[in-house]
Amino acid sequence: MRIRRTSTPIALAVTALAGSLLLSGCGGVSSAAGKDGGRLEVVASFYPMEFLARQIGGEHVKVTDLTAPGVEPHDLELTAKQVAAVQRADAVVYLKGLQPTVDKAVEQSHVKHAVDATAVSPLVDHHLDEGGEDGTEAHDGEHEDEHGGATGDPHIWLDPTRYAAVARAVGAELAGIDPANAADYQHNTDDLVARLGSLDQEFKDGLTGTATRTFVTSHAAFGYLADHYGLEQVAINGVDPEAEPTPSRMAAIQRAAKENGVTTVFFEALVSPKLADTVAADLGLKTAVLDPLEGINEPDRNDYFSVMRQNLTNLRAALGAR
Repeated sequence: MRIRRTSTPIALAVTALAGSLLLSGCGGVSSAAGKDGGRLEVVASFYPMEFLARQIGGEHVKVTDLTAPGVEPHDLELTAKQVAAVQRADAVVYLKGLQPTVDKAVEQSHVKHAVDATAVSPLVDHHLDEGGEDGTEAHDGEHEDEHGGATGDPHIWLDPTRYAAVARAVGAELAGIDPANAADYQHNTDDLVARLGSLDQEFKDGLTGTATRTFVTSHAAFGYLADHYGLEQVAINGVDPEAEPTPSRMAAIQRAAKENGVTTVFFEALVSPKLADTVAADLGLKTAVLDPLEGINEPDRNDYFSVMRQNLTNLRAALGAR
C-alpha cells in the first residue's frame, strides 16, 4: 500500500462548486425524498466502505464509490463532479486519514451525516521495526503525521470483528436519516454482522493446527488480521509495497523465514508482484496473493466474502494447515 504524503488542491473545486450547490443543502431526510426516486444518495470513499453501504442500504440507497474498481485508494484525486457528489450526499461513509482528498471534501462540504470508520474502530500503529522484529508491534491510538492527519494501520476491515462494528454504525446512521425504512436497515445490518461472525469463525477454525504462525508479505497491511488470529506478520516494507527493502530488513526477513519455516512471500492484487518475486527468489520461497481488499478488480464476480475466503485458503496453504 502506498500512502500519499502530498496534498491535492481540491479546495478550489469545492469553492467553485459552492455557489451552484447551495440549494442542495447538507443532505438528510428532507432532501432525500426528491432524489433518485426517494433513495438516499450515499457516497463511499473506497470498496470496503462501499460494500457496507450497499449491503446495509439495499434498495433504499444509491451508492457512489469515489474510487474506481482496480484503483489503489490512496491514488485518488477527486474531480469537481466527485466533490459535488460529496456535497449533495445524504450520507458519506469513509475512513479518515486514508484518502486526504476525501477528508478535505467531507470537511469543506459540511455533510450532515458522515460515518468515519476510524471513529468506530480506532487505528493501531502496527510498527515495522527496521531492526528486524515482526512488524506487527501494536501501539494503541493514533498519532499525527507531518501533514497533521491521523496515522496508523488503516486496514481495519481485514478483521471481521472490527468491520462488523463499522457495519453497525453505518446501519444506525442510515436508520437515523431514513426512519421509515429503519427496520430494513436493521435487518440488513444484523444479517451482515452474522455473516461476518461466521467468517470470523471460519478463520479461527481454518488457522488452527498450522505448522507455522508466521507469514511474509510485501507490506504491513495485515496487522489486524495477524493480531486477531494469533499470527505473526513479517512485512518486507511498511507503507509502500513496491519500495526496495534495506539490507537490514532483508536480513531480518531471511532470519524470520528460516527460524519459522516460512514457505511463501505474499503480494497483493493491485500491486506488481516484482518485489515479492525478487525477495522470494533470493530466499528460495514461493509467492502467492494475499489481498488487502482495498479494491475489487471484478466486482461482478467477487466481493468481500469471496476474497477473504480466498485469503484464508492461501494462508492455510502457506502456513501448512492440516
